[in-house]
Amino acid sequence: MDISADRIGTAFVDLNVTTYIEKYGDSKKNTSLLLKAYSRESGLLEAQKEVKLGVLKKGDTKLVSQNLSLPKKGGYDLRSVLFEESTQKSNGEIQIYNLDVLPADVQDIGLEIPGIDFRVGGIEGGKVFVESDIYLTNEGKETSHDFIMLVKVREMDAGLLADKVWTQTGEVRPETTVIRSVNLTIPDQYNYIVEVLIWNNDTIVKRGEGYIQLSPKIKIQEKNTTETRKIQASEFKNSELANDAPQAESGEGQPKSTHGFGLPLSAILLCSAAIFRRRFG
Repeated sequence: MDISADRIGTAFVDLNVTTYIEKYGDSKKNTSLLLKAYSRESGLLEAQKEVKLGVLKKGDTKLVSQNLSLPKKGGYDLRSVLFEESTQKSNGEIQIYNLDVLPADVQDIGLEIPGIDFRVGGIEGGKVFVESDIYLTNEGKETSHDFIMLVKVREMDAGLLADKVWTQTGEVRPETTVIRSVNLTIPDQYNYIVEVLIWNNDTIVKRGEGYIQLSPKIKIQEKNTTETRKIQASEFKNSELANDAPQAESGEGQPKSTHGFGLPLSAILLCSAAIFRRRFG
């Protein structure tokens, strides 16, 4: 039997256990392999997994890999039991110790960013106030930590930063999705990439992207050219958000924001679509 750690989290360890099976006899019975994990501290069965192997041929050697997710504490006795039909034919055992001292994978925080939505909150002086809803899903087995999250809006062509907001992810329970909202202020007449960066101390551990297109280009097939589409941002204005548009100074307890190009801009345009693309950090 061989064993390796596929993933080391803060509370769980995902193990890969490979058992080598060699067939000696001529039996034509169906074979199965049962993997069990017993706590070395309590002796209790912590987890088990069974795999059906069918009929093995005489002289064959088969490698069977099984995955187990175990609490990251103490040690375990891992036992593989080989059956032919309901009869136990053989078994193997391997011990692991001190799982709690294994360092967690710093990049694996359990959180994913499945989507970002944008809504128009207000329009004033060539600026558009946008509320960004960031969806966070905890795909881990424990409640996530409260991480720092940076939301940046970057002009697509020149790469100039239009706005950025620092906020928190908050704690997210396992197998749940929450929405974290931030207010962004951006000049009109431009297209933007919205970057979401989640930090674990001084390391970026998760990235996500979305798009705000205030001046999208469309392809004209008949003329084999592209042209800019005019979009009236006021048509997308959400009246419920009009009074929530971010001010020049962030209030106490609100995400900190630094926004604007500082360029004289006019007209009223905003995104016709917000397309999200997730990129892993």
